[in-house]
Amino acid sequence: MQTNFNLAALADPAMQASEKILRTCVHCGFCTATCPTYLELGDELDSPRGRIYLIKKMFEEGEPATKEVVQHIDRCLSCLSCMTTCPSGVHYMHLVDHARAHIEATYKRPLAQRLMRGVLANLLPYPNRFRLALFGAMLGRPFKPIVEKLPFLGRQLGAMLALAPKTAPNRSSMEGPAVFSPDISQKGRVALLSGCAQPVLAPEINEATIRVLNRLGVEVVLPKGEGCCGALVHHMGHEKTSHAQAAKLIDAWMAEIDGKGLDAILITASGCGTTIKDYGFMFRDDPAYAAKAAKVSALAKDITEYLAGLELAPALQTGMTIAYHSACSMQHGQKITDAPKNVLRALGFKVKDVPEGHICCGSAGTYNMLQPEISGRLRARKTGNIARLRPDAVATGNLGCISQIGLGFEERGEAVPVVHTIELVDWALGGEKPAKLG
Repeated sequence: MQTNFNLAALADPAMQASEKILRTCVHCGFCTATCPTYLELGDELDSPRGRIYLIKKMFEEGEPATKEVVQHIDRCLSCLSCMTTCPSGVHYMHLVDHARAHIEATYKRPLAQRLMRGVLANLLPYPNRFRLALFGAMLGRPFKPIVEKLPFLGRQLGAMLALAPKTAPNRSSMEGPAVFSPDISQKGRVALLSGCAQPVLAPEINEATIRVLNRLGVEVVLPKGEGCCGALVHHMGHEKTSHAQAAKLIDAWMAEIDGKGLDAILITASGCGTTIKDYGFMFRDDPAYAAKAAKVSALAKDITEYLAGLELAPALQTGMTIAYHSACSMQHGQKITDAPKNVLRALGFKVKDVPEGHICCGSAGTYNMLQPEISGRLRARKTGNIARLRPDAVATGNLGCISQIGLGFEERGEAVPVVHTIELVDWALGGEKPAKLG
């Protein structure tokens, strides 16, 4: 694609990177075939090709973001299916992230939007605040039909209440900072990302991960000073905050790398994994963090990516048929497609691929709360496809997908448990049976 940027704009390294991405695009339209919002809405501007056109015009002309641009960029899930489909290798993720940062810097949103986005950005990355908010959401859940009728944020608040659990999970006894050493001869040492929302909503995921790794002879460290990886606010365009959160996490991991050393940094939330593996790009122009960020990105692995390189021997045969839902951040963001399924099959599970598996479930970080209508349509589409398989359970590697698909089956009136892949691994290796399986 031909571009027409002035020299002043190209003095900005971020604009240089975006201009290079834009020149890669040939407007072939292959991306429209796999874009969830284009499939649901049928609007060219709600496709990657259409959004690229809007971003190109905005950047070339040095314009502040307009209401039209914001509407269509906000509707993007950042599922990155377009990147898997694109024959030209357009790095849409970096382009849309830059566009979102530009929107935050140049566009004043309506008050209701500012309030909603501010609440999410100031609650979800902070576990203690989130726990308190979750308690309020559980109390408010029965009033969802009334809340949804409120004139301004009714649909968004209703979506938040729908996603809230009916009961609060107990606080884990395996929170950090801490080191969990194996009882057998040690074969490795890794750091595990605790996360922010995950230990509040589903502490059993990290607990199962630690048990599995210790059973395999791997020491697990939850570093001092760890916090949010920055992914959530990064995709909301809050560039300064996301970089500050990421830098803090890099420092925590570098202290371990420079101390006793780490073989890998393991992540059980694929949305976080996609961002952490991109730290090298995010900090490429930061002299204080460029090398450290690149080192962290190189060590980052999804838990199933790491387990795929180890010998796994099942302690029991469950005989269960599992529908494996590959989170967008797993298959499109990190290009991990076979490892999770191979791990499950090695442990005796019968694994089935979900029809239209490349299409997003509609979770996408905060998307299911900010864009509840489109998210709901994608949720129904995803759970309908999974239901066709008649599985005993659904496995996936991302908490957002677990909540989203679980809500979808609740809406269908069907009792299909949705669990994290590592919970099934733990069970098959002799650990606890996932509570959701009864």
